Amino acid sequence: MIQRLDVSFPSNGDSCAAWLYLPEEPSPHPVIVMAHGLGGVREMRLDAFAERFCEAGYACLVFDYRNFGASEGEPRQLLDIASQQQDWLSAVAYARARKELDPAKVILWGSSFSGGHVIHTAAADGKIAAVIAQCPFTDGLASLFKVNPLTSIKLTVLGLADVARSLLGVTPVTVRIAGPRGSAALMTAKDAEAGYLGLVPPKYPFKNYVAARFALNIALYRPGKKTTKLFCPILFCVCETDTVAPAGPTLHYAKRAMDAEIHIFQEGHFDIYVGEAFERVIEKEIAFLKRRVSRGAARFHPEQLSYQSQIR
Repeated sequence: MIQRLDVSFPSNGDSCAAWLYLPEEPSPHPVIVMAHGLGGVREMRLDAFAERFCEAGYACLVFDYRNFGASEGEPRQLLDIASQQQDWLSAVAYARARKELDPAKVILWGSSFSGGHVIHTAAADGKIAAVIAQCPFTDGLASLFKVNPLTSIKLTVLGLADVARSLLGVTPVTVRIAGPRGSAALMTAKDAEAGYLGLVPPKYPFKNYVAARFALNIALYRPGKKTTKLFCPILFCVCETDTVAPAGPTLHYAKRAMDAEIHIFQEGHFDIYVGEAFERVIEKEIAFLKRRVSRGAARFHPEQLSYQSQIR
């Protein structure tokens, strides 16, 4: 029977809340480290992915970033790219240190904004066994071009105001994560508000906003450029009609990776979390894992790994 444990791990002085899924097979297990995209939390369908991976024999460590969900960190809803990258490295170090998990078979799974984080983390770590990047955010500049210019101006003004307030140590200025077209939200494509908020479980007290200063940094984040530095196999699940993370730049970066598999889905950015599209994408992801990270011999020898060195 699959087990799900409530666990936590330290990241730069705060505690990140996580679920640890353990399969029925004998340990140590290959483990998939997972976290959500822009402002997302574990409850937004990551449990559905983790359960299917676990049924296939893979443990899963599913965590919330600092300042979000059940994790510690202040101010709440502060989305800082460098902090989230640190949380990924801390999660990998924690996974390698648990006796039930195989330290040589740590896999990264990211979707949307975290699809960019897993590319960055795998390139920084150098010993990741495999990566799955689902409708990944790979180029902030390309995503910015998809945003209405008036919306960009609004976000810039609000971001500058938030920076000014942060210098004074007062409550952040916030912006919506997903909103209607023309609004001052980070995602305003026609399918964004319904698609994003549709992932939130009924009665879950989700906060559809983040500190506005994040808007000033998004164009500068281009994790797709790190694909040339990957030493592990990576699966790209690309949504052809993606309105948030454009398919074109992602495919460009994917073709530059040393060992990439690419699957293109006809759906939009938010479609592959649910329904038939979810079934198709999870089937491709599990097949990739079984080909590239089996439960057999280790990819790396455990003595080659330094757990603490992953915490930067």
